[in-house]
Amino acid sequence: MRRILLAPAKLARKAQSLRDATASEIAEAALVFPLAFMLLLGIYWFGRAFNIYATLNHAAREGARAAVAQTCATCGNVAPLATSIGTVVSQALQASSIDPGQAQAYPPPQVTFCPGNQQGQCTAVPVVGSSSSGQITVCTDVQLTPVASPYPPVCGVSVSFQYPYQLSLPFTSLNQQQFLLKANVQMKGEY
Repeated sequence: MRRILLAPAKLARKAQSLRDATASEIAEAALVFPLAFMLLLGIYWFGRAFNIYATLNHAAREGARAAVAQTCATCGNVAPLATSIGTVVSQALQASSIDPGQAQAYPPPQVTFCPGNQQGQCTAVPVVGSSSSGQITVCTDVQLTPVASPYPPVCGVSVSFQYPYQLSLPFTSLNQQQFLLKANVQMKGEY
């Protein structure tokens, strides 16, 4: 085993270059770490917003499915009550640990009711089982095909609501900004 001995002058130069490199690395890290941290924090908050948005759409879809499902053939196939639709939406939100009391009624844009049917209406339905008063909008007998379509109209139901979401990104213009995530699901009636 052979040892290489450095001269004292070479050893002093080597130590000085290491000190200079360490100081510049610390300065670079001081600039890069906050940016990397903000990037990771942004990924987390936007990922959480996307997760809540998907949950809201799932809850609205479950509510629409409950609204169009047939009850039974021998009992006259009565449409479900609006409160039962609110209960289904509330249960879907609670299953994902989202407070259904923060849901706000959101009338869907450009609702066209089916022609010749006087039953169509949009109502704000309270969300059952929440600590505060959340609401969803349920529209029945909604025309799902475009009005200018050459095909006969398809009727169904629309369930919509909005949910407030607040970002927490310090040192940015998005800090404590509140956004309204909207869910609007239309479903054809099962007849």
